Amino acid sequence: MTRACFVVPQGGTVPYPCAMPAQPPTSPVRIRAATSADLPVILAFIRELAAYEQLEHQVVATEALLEQHLFGERSVAEVLLAETEREPQGFALFFPHFSTFLGRPGIYLEDLYVRETARGQGTGKALLSRLARIAVERGWGRVEWAVLDWNAPAIGFYKRLGATILDDWRICRLTGDALVQLAGQESSGTRETVRPQD
Repeated sequence: MTRACFVVPQGGTVPYPCAMPAQPPTSPVRIRAATSADLPVILAFIRELAAYEQLEHQVVATEALLEQHLFGERSVAEVLLAETEREPQGFALFFPHFSTFLGRPGIYLEDLYVRETARGQGTGKALLSRLARIAVERGWGRVEWAVLDWNAPAIGFYKRLGATILDDWRICRLTGDALVQLAGQESSGTRETVRPQD
């Protein structure tokens, strides 16, 4: 997997990361913020994206988990939905992160997906244009995401729009047993307290 970074210019946009076959234009795309009523659609999109990436065996998300973390009292992410004629065609799930170098927050785009029948009609571009606008309006410094290294069409799209492909970075992940094991080491006597300097 290759990490990609896009610094948001005024009025900037970024492309949809999957190859998009040419399709004739259809109805205008409407972008809106998702609500808890959209949970079945969001979960369906997550599963469809996982299937495209050949990772469906890793999906353990449920509507209950998504409701807790997307729409609960302490929600940690946001979702945009793209619709044509009131039919959902795609989504973007994102959350804030922080750049110490910029000294400002940014957007991390976790998932972006457009159904095959809606690709090539501006649906993905509409989602990403709204995402870029959110970053600019909030005064945030960039939009960042990851792209699978075999997705050459996506990488080409990003490069043509000026995105920086950070080939010398690798994603590090702690999950499952490894996460629990490391957390247990902290609680079993290796705890360190960092105190501020006087």
